[in-house]
Amino acid sequence: MVVASIEIQDLSIKSLDSTLNKLSTAYKSMTEKVSNISLVKKRRNAVKIGLESFKDDWKGEAFFYDEEIILPPKDTLQGFIASIEKQIAKAKEGSSQKTINERRLTALKLATESLENRLK
Repeated sequence: MVVASIEIQDLSIKSLDSTLNKLSTAYKSMTEKVSNISLVKKRRNAVKIGLESFKDDWKGEAFFYDEEIILPPKDTLQGFIASIEKQIAKAKEGSSQKTINERRLTALKLATESLENRLK
């Protein structure tokens, strides 16, 4: 179980919920335009599973995935972290974009940790 304050838990769940919604919107839009959707699809799935893992850890909601299903999303989230870190480095200090991405980074790291704990 990932240990975090109630505030961090709430912010992380909200951040991953928001990220999932954005990825779902992008997926739908890209599908309609017949774009290459593989990365968006992988990230959307990884965020969804990470979010469900949080909700199981922190809210007691059910989590039904086995190791075989958990491993690829965990790896995808780790790759997503690198992308967010680059965005944070480019963002202006004090900007809302930097704040959003810092929260997203925390949430992604905690989601990755939560999934890693399930693989032990």
